[in-house]
Amino acid sequence: MIKQAIIPLAGLGTRLLPLTSVFAKELLPINGKPGIEYIIDECIDAGIKEIIFIISKKKVMIKNYFYNDKLFKKIIKKKKDKRISNEFKKILKYKKMIKFVYQNNPRGTGDAVLKTRKFIKDKYFLMLLPDDLIIKKNCSKSMISVHKKYKSSVMASMNVNKNNVSRWGIYNVKKKINNQNFIINDVVEKPSVKNAPSNKAVIGRYILPKIIFNKLLKQKSGKGGEIHITDAIQSLIKNNQKFIGHSFSGKYLDCGTMDGYIKSSLEIAKTWNFAW
Repeated sequence: MIKQAIIPLAGLGTRLLPLTSVFAKELLPINGKPGIEYIIDECIDAGIKEIIFIISKKKVMIKNYFYNDKLFKKIIKKKKDKRISNEFKKILKYKKMIKFVYQNNPRGTGDAVLKTRKFIKDKYFLMLLPDDLIIKKNCSKSMISVHKKYKSSVMASMNVNKNNVSRWGIYNVKKKINNQNFIINDVVEKPSVKNAPSNKAVIGRYILPKIIFNKLLKQKSGKGGEIHITDAIQSLIKNNQKFIGHSFSGKYLDCGTMDGYIKSSLEIAKTWNFAW
């Protein structure tokens, strides 16, 4: 069973400037709730017991958000506000399951994953990218069910408009398993419309094998001087490690751009009572 999740949070958030010049994008409110809390709640509902945040010193405010006990206690004692009291109880619950590791030099998602190597205990772990929110259905939970059935790594997939494939990592499908799942042959980063092997895009939910750390330790820097997680995944697939693409049932929201952030807030406001 998957019990640990990692969440890379060290990115600079340049697509959300100027907001992110003074504020961690993961703490920006989406309909009155910090974006990172939607990700944590998804993990909890999926049965995750420990979450590892990868942050940088520049984003230490994320850690401070979960360790502001004195302020909460002072305000609760003074105002006796039930809402604030409930928020504090929720944060205490979160804090019990969160660990922090640091990636002070942002060298890609692969490098962020590598920072968690000493903390991962089991054969497989979950990774969630916080820019990608999936509401209405718990994507992580359904992926864990797929993993449990097929005993393999799993990556989230979403069909995109064929004219927009160049914006995404696109799956090359080796074999269809059923309507929701397929065996991945490889991933093509931002292909042209003409050369795209499918219209199935990679979305930020992964169940990865612990052996990926061995690949990352030996991996050379790729484009932009970064260590890319997709390169390590490709290497594992070439070594006959099975990866399954899972077409999830929830609604995808992109919170990583200004336009997407605004649309996500409006969409969640319409479905405010959704719960896992």
